[in-house]
Amino acid sequence: MQQILRGARVVDGTGDRARVADVGIEDGRLVAVGALNAAVAEVIDLDGLILAPGFIDIHTHYDAQVLWDPDLTPSSWHGVTTVVMGNCGFGIAPTRPEHRDTIARTLENVEGMSVDALIAGIPWSFETFPEYLDTLARLPKRLNVGAFIGHTPLRLYVLGEEAVERAATDEEIHQMRSLVAGGLAAGAAGFATSQSPTHSGAGGRPVPSRLATKEEVFELAGALAEARRGVIQVTPGPNFYINELAELATATGRPVSWTALLTSSRRSAVDVLEQQAALPGEVWPQIACRPLVMQVTLADPFPFGTAPAFSEILALAHDQRASRYADPDWRDRARPQVANRHWDKTTVQETDRYPELRNGPSLAELAAMRGVDPFDLMVDLALGEDLRTRFLVVLANDDEAELGRLLLDHRAVLGLSDAGAHASQLCDACFSTYLLQHWVRDTGVLTLEQAVHRLTGHVARVFRLEGRGRIAPGLAADLVAFDADLVGVDGIERVWDFPAGADRLVAHSRGVQATWVNGVATRLDGKDLDGARPGRLLGSRP
Repeated sequence: MQQILRGARVVDGTGDRARVADVGIEDGRLVAVGALNAAVAEVIDLDGLILAPGFIDIHTHYDAQVLWDPDLTPSSWHGVTTVVMGNCGFGIAPTRPEHRDTIARTLENVEGMSVDALIAGIPWSFETFPEYLDTLARLPKRLNVGAFIGHTPLRLYVLGEEAVERAATDEEIHQMRSLVAGGLAAGAAGFATSQSPTHSGAGGRPVPSRLATKEEVFELAGALAEARRGVIQVTPGPNFYINELAELATATGRPVSWTALLTSSRRSAVDVLEQQAALPGEVWPQIACRPLVMQVTLADPFPFGTAPAFSEILALAHDQRASRYADPDWRDRARPQVANRHWDKTTVQETDRYPELRNGPSLAELAAMRGVDPFDLMVDLALGEDLRTRFLVVLANDDEAELGRLLLDHRAVLGLSDAGAHASQLCDACFSTYLLQHWVRDTGVLTLEQAVHRLTGHVARVFRLEGRGRIAPGLAADLVAFDADLVGVDGIERVWDFPAGADRLVAHSRGVQATWVNGVATRLDGKDLDGARPGRLLGSRP
């Protein structure tokens, strides 16, 4: 036995009650749990701490960032030991050389990534998806990673630029299915796609997956049925929702997870969950434990992407967007399209020119005071400082009572950190420590054991992450030790540490004392260990 972790209260990821126990690690795996003889092992004292399985984040967009930030920050600061990326059908492979710019600009518009950082940071040592997985497997990385093969790059790879214009032919669908099958054989976590009307890519056009018919989606997902492995992840649209998701799960026999079930004023999320649960097939709505809040500039107006007038904006180069915002005819077209866009939950967050408005009244309140439309107020404020004004917009998931009910319902799976995406607009990579701080310690809605189960064993079972998510002999030694009285989010700040000097928001943690990935310590005494990168590529399982 190489190490014994001594004296912690062990919360094993099953939902069972915590108990004081020693945990033994050898050759990257857990070998014993109980009272252990320390005569032939290094002993690490964890008295007063909670020891849990490493947290799992199933909804990230680290596909590009992992190549320049193999520590996968800030997720690794928050007790996360495994991430799944390639969600919503987006990714950077397969990609032909002539489509690299299109992929970068798609990720810029739909996932809020800096195109300059993508261009400077992706080494493009791969073209096919198996080659990309080989790159990930060879890359020294702090965390375990799994990757979906994404419908958008797949469609662009086979159909070329026509991927955003038309349905695929039978032969093209056959080619794509073969590539999905090859991706699964190489170790893909599954297949991901999007039908969401909010997803507008390069040039403001729909992302390629939105041009796919239902039959195409079912045929590509059929590769998972044939292989009897992998998870299907879907971002739904108006014509591909709970009935179609249930049909897809039934037809393939594979778990389907969709993004995302959020509380809002327009519908009851609990009612949607009830409707989904009444249908056949293994379908798992993904939920978030934090309000969906974004810091938005009109230079990158992602939340407005469904408004046709904003498709015009997204089609323009950044240096051309201000002139379109100033165009009275464009404003007249746009105004009715955004008339009900959360103006009462939108405030000025970051500004040099209007410090008196920072964190002040909502745009709805300010507009009423000034006798103007809140949309015009937003545009005029932004134009006043070259579109640099950042507005804080609460988009959804701010109904605490309903969100608490969702978190207690195991028919939904916890996800949607979106880590790696919208990096300058939000940072929900801290969802794990927020869950423990807010929903356990502050509100008491979840017990500690329930919260850990949500972050570990439950999600590992849903996503077929074999050998992860629990503390038991024979399983992988992915672990986190934290102080239950302190654990939480210790502030969010803007930093400029991405390639090409691009900025992002990062959230710091507190109370996370130690982590182990595959039995190797990556954090001790509350500090990350430099160069500790024992993460592995995790493939799909039956």
